[in-house]
Amino acid sequence: MWTPWITDGARLKYLGIVEALEADIRAARIGPGERLPPQRSIAEQLGVDLTTVTRAFNEARRRRLVAAQAGRGTFVRDDPAEFFPDEPAPVLDLSMNIPPQPEGVDFRKLIPQGLAAILNGPRGGLSLQYQESSGGMADRIAATQWLSRRHGALSHDRVLVTAGAQSALFALTDLLVPPGAHIAAGEMTYPGLKASAAQRGAMIDPIAMDAGGLIPDDFRRLCEARAPHALYVTPSIDNPTTATLPEARRIAVAEIARKYSVAIIEDDPYAPLHAEQLPSFLTLAPDLTWHLATLSKSVTPALRVAYVVAPDPARALRLASILRATVLMAPPLLASLATRWLREGVVDEIAAAIRTENRIRQTLAAEAFRGADFRADPEGHHLWLRLPPHWRATDFAEHADRAGVSIVPASAFATGEHASAHVRISLGVAPDRGVLEEGLQQLAALMQRPSGAVRAVV
Repeated sequence: MWTPWITDGARLKYLGIVEALEADIRAARIGPGERLPPQRSIAEQLGVDLTTVTRAFNEARRRRLVAAQAGRGTFVRDDPAEFFPDEPAPVLDLSMNIPPQPEGVDFRKLIPQGLAAILNGPRGGLSLQYQESSGGMADRIAATQWLSRRHGALSHDRVLVTAGAQSALFALTDLLVPPGAHIAAGEMTYPGLKASAAQRGAMIDPIAMDAGGLIPDDFRRLCEARAPHALYVTPSIDNPTTATLPEARRIAVAEIARKYSVAIIEDDPYAPLHAEQLPSFLTLAPDLTWHLATLSKSVTPALRVAYVVAPDPARALRLASILRATVLMAPPLLASLATRWLREGVVDEIAAAIRTENRIRQTLAAEAFRGADFRADPEGHHLWLRLPPHWRATDFAEHADRAGVSIVPASAFATGEHASAHVRISLGVAPDRGVLEEGLQQLAALMQRPSGAVRAVV
């Protein structure tokens, strides 16, 4: 059975997995007809989240390197013309939670124009040099001004510029949670946290959730039993459940965290998409909260820039030392582009356009799943679908994948033994509304089939 690895220098992790597989096939280290390990096993071996491996499998099938057999697994093809020739390649990825391409915004023009303006400007050369691990001063000031509009006055010496939210989350886990210690998080949570905790050797204690998000009384119960070192929370348009914590719950959770001296990691990537501006944990408990804001979910994932607000300047410097040892710095040219867009209001304009597109796509999803049990935020780009009793989430995701639509089962987000009959469906990757609508209709039709009717689906 194939031993998974990731090629050095790959642009994205999932592409590194595919390139490694292709290299092993070409070198005859894995032969035609050999079965690949389960996706979950590969994710654990490589220390990546399950969605990354799912995306890698989709790309490997698109390249016709592998094929799936119902009930048996995924196998290396003999050649493009023979091995399982009737199996369709995936046609729609609804597994990656990224913003849609909004009407009137062309990043293929907008990004080159912005970069050219920066490089041709009087300080363009500075964007090609090394920066401080906490970020360049101009970038930190621009971020501080942007964040202060939502969270009240902030000082730039508390703000750090990082190379994306995941690297910042890993650094925060390293700073706040010793090996063997505990992090509290919802019973369904962001897979990136699970990956960071696993790398740190930390354990995640699940907090019960309902339609309103984290349940404060269960967080209190957890703290009374064993106060965790940190609480991880996505307060607005939670990934994957779509819940937005009401103000009363935010206040209650902040009070509990203060009573038991629990640091709060507030990961708030969807706040710019949310029309209702509720008080953040950064405003409710500024001395406890590490606030994380990324542009990947409200602008474009191509802009690998995120901002962290530390409780105070001294702790900001401690986080900067970890960033220096891991990613060194945010990419200076992208950080400069983000700063330019923040100052010119481009970020706000794009976020508004994405909100509009999300509302349209959520309307399409509501129509496709009419009568089904699902949760969604009209301004978010994913939904949380509860399956009929005859479906298990993992089985449904596998069957959907064979039918040409990739989604993510609840097991990818679970922090405990809780079995959830949900799948997350992301609406942003689809290139247009027609393709999205077709994929959603395929999923709606699959829900009505018996779980054993795999052949009929394919």
